[in-house]
Amino acid sequence: MARLAHTDDFALSRVTPEARKPWFGIAVQRFGQVSALSQFLLGATLGFSMTFGEAALAFLFGSIILEVIMCVVGIIAQREGLNTALLARWTGFGEIGASLVGLAIGISLIGWFGIQSAISAQSLDVLMPGAMPVWAWSLLFGLVVTAIVAFGFVGMQWLANVTVPLFLILVGWSVISELSRHDLNELLTGPPPGPSMSVWTGTGIVAGGLIVGAIITGDMTRFNRSKVDVIKQTVVGVSLGEFVIGLSGVLLAHAAASGDIVAIITSSVGLVGLLIVLTGTLKINDWNLYSSTLGLVNFISTAFGRNLHRVTTTIVLGVVGSVLAAVGILGQFTDFLIVLSVAFPPIAGIMIAEYYFVRRWRGDLDDTRDAGTLPETAPRIVPATIAVWVLSALVGYFVTWGIPSLLSLFLSMVLYTVVGKLGLVRGVGVAQTRQSVASETSSVDA
Repeated sequence: MARLAHTDDFALSRVTPEARKPWFGIAVQRFGQVSALSQFLLGATLGFSMTFGEAALAFLFGSIILEVIMCVVGIIAQREGLNTALLARWTGFGEIGASLVGLAIGISLIGWFGIQSAISAQSLDVLMPGAMPVWAWSLLFGLVVTAIVAFGFVGMQWLANVTVPLFLILVGWSVISELSRHDLNELLTGPPPGPSMSVWTGTGIVAGGLIVGAIITGDMTRFNRSKVDVIKQTVVGVSLGEFVIGLSGVLLAHAAASGDIVAIITSSVGLVGLLIVLTGTLKINDWNLYSSTLGLVNFISTAFGRNLHRVTTTIVLGVVGSVLAAVGILGQFTDFLIVLSVAFPPIAGIMIAEYYFVRRWRGDLDDTRDAGTLPETAPRIVPATIAVWVLSALVGYFVTWGIPSLLSLFLSMVLYTVVGKLGLVRGVGVAQTRQSVASETSSVDA
């Protein structure tokens, strides 16, 4: 029975003490998530419009912002052993609000899963032209990732242990090959090849590029053993990912006088460049599918009263996402997914404000933590939370100055704290918590 709890990866229950993992292995996964191809592209974007020193400052400031958010949100999840969508029930959102959080996560990340699968399929077609149609490569890539994620955190750890070192080796090879043709001192001190960009704007791009990952960081940190482990894993994983991969992209952009990093690495190092694209998308795509599954499982549990098994849901979502990518539909939804992403920063702001400042339902979590169970009830809906969430998301979408994602996050935190202190944060209705099979079997075996 314990095996059932572990294969389900505690999708609807607290992570048990014996299932917690050493911090370094999780840091490898965090580094793999941050050091994806998108980080390479981000570095090239900054390098095309900034000097190396300016880009380094933008990465420094952006990384600090991300690490603070990740640590604060991550420590909540580590302490409670709950994933983001499930934790939301008792951190301000109530049952209905949490189901909407889960649905937003599920739709957004399965969309990006399909898009990343399509990108990898195009690379495989270039690597082995004529071997299979692009749609077949897309389907195959998506199904391979699905099979790995079906094994849960263990399978994803194995993938990280393989792809992260390989990705670093390939990136090192491409950077050395390209930079050997140029004067390194000139690249480090020379002007940017494109139109200039301010450090503040660059900081916003760095922070915004990983903000969704920061919001759902609890899906990863709930497996950490302590708060200190969360901090170590975050600082090591994010810092190395941002600086090693990001600044490599900056140098390549300076060397090639271009912001198109994919074209640079594929033209300069050929096969190695294509493998970089593959390994860079493979490691981020498993987390897209994993968190999407957790979000959908929690949505179905709340909306329809059915506790789906994570493995089954992973397979269904992976197949659906792979098929949609294969037929080219998801490419039409990129703008929709970008719009949807503005809904994520306020989620973190509300969770932080509720857990640390308002504490309306903090006692329910405290009372059940030692027993490893979930609170018996949750508020059905919290109208004040929905209002704060919508208002903050709209500000993040329409306000373009500064860093919109951070503006919406801090606005939601302030608004929720204010309405909470005024006594306006109240649940309407009471929902009984459906204790999952994983939770029950875990407590029995413990």
